[in-house]
Amino acid sequence: MISVLVTIAWVILVIQFCYWVAWWIAFSRSKSVPASAWPPLSVIVCAHDEEQNLRALIPLLLAQTYPEFELIIVEDRCNDGTYDYLLQATKDYPRLRMVRVQHLPPHVNGKKFALTLGIRAASHDWIVFTDADCRPANDQWLRTMAAGCSDDKQLVLGYSPYLREPGYLNSFIRFESLVTAIQFFGAALLGHPYMGTGRNLAYRKSLFLDNKGFNNYLGLTGGDDDLFVNQHARPSNTSVVLSHDAVVFSVPKRNWRDFYYQKLRHLSVGKYYHFGDRVMLGVFSFTWILSWLLVLPVSLMPAGLAAGLWIGVLVRMAVVMTVVYRSSRALGDQFETWKTPLLEFNYAIYYLGTGLVALVSKRVRWKS
Repeated sequence: MISVLVTIAWVILVIQFCYWVAWWIAFSRSKSVPASAWPPLSVIVCAHDEEQNLRALIPLLLAQTYPEFELIIVEDRCNDGTYDYLLQATKDYPRLRMVRVQHLPPHVNGKKFALTLGIRAASHDWIVFTDADCRPANDQWLRTMAAGCSDDKQLVLGYSPYLREPGYLNSFIRFESLVTAIQFFGAALLGHPYMGTGRNLAYRKSLFLDNKGFNNYLGLTGGDDDLFVNQHARPSNTSVVLSHDAVVFSVPKRNWRDFYYQKLRHLSVGKYYHFGDRVMLGVFSFTWILSWLLVLPVSLMPAGLAAGLWIGVLVRMAVVMTVVYRSSRALGDQFETWKTPLLEFNYAIYYLGTGLVALVSKRVRWKS
């Protein structure tokens, strides 16, 4: 029995090793994208009761050192002072425009409807997206992202980590976000883009309109970013921009309950990815969980057959920590690598529960 468990454990370790080494290679090959042109840009932010966040974000976006861009804020049925603030701000800032959502059609997801109105109102073909609770790292964000907007591209993927704050929850949120980024940026760098995040994403308005926008999943909560990329991203039409100047930070959740529901919403759309992407992500997640629930206990068994597994576990951890170190620096936001072992263990336990719930969830909400 022990020999069978040891064999299974070695298979799990080898699979995990292959994934992490592939991402190591991917980020080792990453390089900056030189700017070839400065196309005019439309920046779109959807906001539902986000007055305070918009007061912080709008000045940062308008301060971007980019030659030609407009900023469109979609005011989505707000109950706070967002409308009054935007009404005055549009008079003060010529680049700023407001689009209002006053009534939501039945059976349509609120955020997708708001985004659709914003995209249709955009004056330019290249559209850059972020969220109201995000903050660009500096005034070079649009210039750096625009380097990926070449004539032969239709999508640009950017990185959006969470702001560093005290506490274990914040470390866990930032680690989870980094692991997700390692997977989808690593895959994109290896020629297989499959997702992006709407906190830092750009694509052509023509791509959106020619493919009827979000029509295939208009009623789903989520998927306005990762499902759209999953459907339309190809190696030939997708750029990856890695640089601290391209980073957009996001405000993290500050309690476990809010974080749980946020991740449940994010994970619930994964079951709609292309079959091959679901298999790729599923095998990685399954073997990651088993590497802690099976491999580690088996490696500690007092048997000669299991003795070598302990070395395999240590080698795997060394590779994981190396990838965390190198990828976070390539992405533009350094992570505290020494925290990896504990966070990785907790991530496997967290994913076991949250992933299963997301898999069977039929309906989650963006905002009311």
